[in-house]
Amino acid sequence: MSLRCPVGPESNLLEPMEELEERLILEQPVLSLVDLEVLKRTTYKGWRTKVIDVVYPTIHDSKGLLPALDRICSEACAAALDGYQMIVLSDRKVCRQLVAISPLLALGAVHQCMLKQQLRMKVALIVESGQVKVVHDFCVLLGYGADAICPYLIYETCHRLRNMGLFDSEINDEQVFQGYKAGIERGIFKVMAKMGISTLHSYKGAQIFEAVGLATEVVDRCFTNTVSRLGGASFEILAAEALRDSKTLISPGIFHWRDGGERHINEPTNIAKLQAATKLNDRKTFHEYSAASNLAQRMCTLRGQLEIKTSKKLQIPLSEVESAAEIVKRFVTGAMSFGSISWEAHTTLAIAMNRIGGKSNTGEGGEKQERYRNDQPKEHNLRSAIKQVFFCNMM
Repeated sequence: MSLRCPVGPESNLLEPMEELEERLILEQPVLSLVDLEVLKRTTYKGWRTKVIDVVYPTIHDSKGLLPALDRICSEACAAALDGYQMIVLSDRKVCRQLVAISPLLALGAVHQCMLKQQLRMKVALIVESGQVKVVHDFCVLLGYGADAICPYLIYETCHRLRNMGLFDSEINDEQVFQGYKAGIERGIFKVMAKMGISTLHSYKGAQIFEAVGLATEVVDRCFTNTVSRLGGASFEILAAEALRDSKTLISPGIFHWRDGGERHINEPTNIAKLQAATKLNDRKTFHEYSAASNLAQRMCTLRGQLEIKTSKKLQIPLSEVESAAEIVKRFVTGAMSFGSISWEAHTTLAIAMNRIGGKSNTGEGGEKQERYRNDQPKEHNLRSAIKQVFFCNMM
């Protein structure tokens, strides 16, 4: 697998031009502060770089987002026509008077606009943003057309933490960058591997995503042709959220639960109720846990929003319903080998399926001979019902 990717103007395969044959090669898309500064100042083959600010005045309130996107797209197209080879979408100028636009919204709008104007192949799009932090942020930006990304706020934050003594004093800024870059690279490789893609060149701009919770107007403009089965936040809502976040820096509790922050399925109070119910064998506490867990599922998942419609006209007598003992005979586990999920999990699945009358599968790794015995009680039978045979034809 490779993150090596050429950027910059692309020549027409049917009409090759000598001046466009040599493009700039980036070994990976995560740029350091020095890397970005070099690209901004480069004169490589006469190339020029245009920096476009992806911010707008807070006095325009939530109505200012769409005009700002229009302005950014117009500047990007003009830069391509003026002969610039690289465009940097930057939110560096964010301050109390200027609110930053989501880098994904800005990039998506510019990318789609330039595609429609047949200008996208003339330039490289680089994102300079303080809102880019984790692997998902990089993957989505790359998937919607970014050629390279510089998460400047990450570097500046790490530099400050090191000076405050919260990092090992022996670690310098270059080591911090290399460690962060390595982590992001591994994450991008993992995402690409899941999609069966081996090179960043194939992943970039492929838009292999599905939008959840975005209004049609947002998808049509910034993420054209992306599958979106549900509606959601409009430009006005997204702008209002950006304005809110620009005024107060809060911890939303996305990664760790925080009172008043993002909802989690497994919240501390729910875990406490589950522990108390199992430790004390308290049915009442378990029902409280079940109710809280069901509510969390409803608030945190799409399937939690679904309700099953019932009708008395469609009801059938219980005597005509297949018994539970017969239904569970169709239950099976996946063919997962003990090497992939651990011996403990593998045997637990087998015991569970044997107890209810379902079928477990050994997977390609098989199972130990002592688990083949028939004299084990049903409650503790370790034998998998399905034996998978691995076949390899060596020619």
